[in-house]
Amino acid sequence: MTATNTRESGLESLIVDWLVNQNGYEQGSNADYNREYAIDETRLFRFLSATQPDEMEKLGVFKSDLKKAQFLNRLRGEIAKRGIIDVLRNGIKVYPADLVMFYLTPSERNIKAKALFEQNIFSVTRQLQYSKDATRLALDLCIFINGLPVITCELKNQLTKQNVDDAVYQYKTDRDPKELLFQFKRCMVHFAVDDARVKFCTKLDGKASWFLPFDKGYNDGAGNPPNPSGIMTDYLWKEILEKYMLAHIIENYAQVVEKVDQETKKKTYTQIFPRYHQLSAVESLLADVRHNGVGQRYLIQHSAGSGKSNSIAWLAHQLVGLEKDGKAIIDSVVVVT
Repeated sequence: MTATNTRESGLESLIVDWLVNQNGYEQGSNADYNREYAIDETRLFRFLSATQPDEMEKLGVFKSDLKKAQFLNRLRGEIAKRGIIDVLRNGIKVYPADLVMFYLTPSERNIKAKALFEQNIFSVTRQLQYSKDATRLALDLCIFINGLPVITCELKNQLTKQNVDDAVYQYKTDRDPKELLFQFKRCMVHFAVDDARVKFCTKLDGKASWFLPFDKGYNDGAGNPPNPSGIMTDYLWKEILEKYMLAHIIENYAQVVEKVDQETKKKTYTQIFPRYHQLSAVESLLADVRHNGVGQRYLIQHSAGSGKSNSIAWLAHQLVGLEKDGKAIIDSVVVVT
């Protein structure tokens, strides 16, 4: 087995080094971060200036502090209202400009779309000082796309007698959900990570925060299998945080669902992020259909409460969009339950 530094700082370094050196991320710093708006301001404006200079010229944000503040206030308000997922997917309108905040993954033969996607800036910041409080509370890792935070991580390790549950406890007790970075829909997901397990939460709510497992499973049970080439949880950054996969999740899996109480008409919102087994099942089926075409049969083992309905919906939605050599593989999908 490869020797691995599993101290918390070592785990940070391991993740950041992989993302930067193997996956094309940039490494951010606290100097780039604007705590007032919970953004990496440096990369946000670099992305917008490089990709949409005419729209930025219309807004005049680089000529007037007032215009800049108006733009940032609008951006903060749009994320609060619609959520980071929708803002990334659909951009924002700030009169008189219409801004793309994220270029979507390209289709198989779309060279222009591929070039645009490559202009997205994926970045990671260690020990992010997110709070305006004088204590300068710091978060282990934060993942940004084009300067907008999408994922936070708290890291622990078992060699120092701390594990994933300590990371969960830290989120519940030390990460105030009133802080802008941790407010609902501001980030897509929050990961608690150690060298053996991963858990996640989509809505931080103090001690009421609900964390679900994000493990591969092992021997028909919980946990993760041994990893002969590293630590057991490296699939998180080597698979899930890979740029194309993360973009794919944003576009096709993550979502905010609205529910309306029929009696009170009160609306509630739930932010959904796929569990690992859901991603694995759907992506395996999609890959097989791409390779073998239609007409195959599959038996997928899911336990009660494992999110079968979401898995079916994600699969059906993406099957309709599958292409091979520029042609649709499937015309329609019928779901029988």
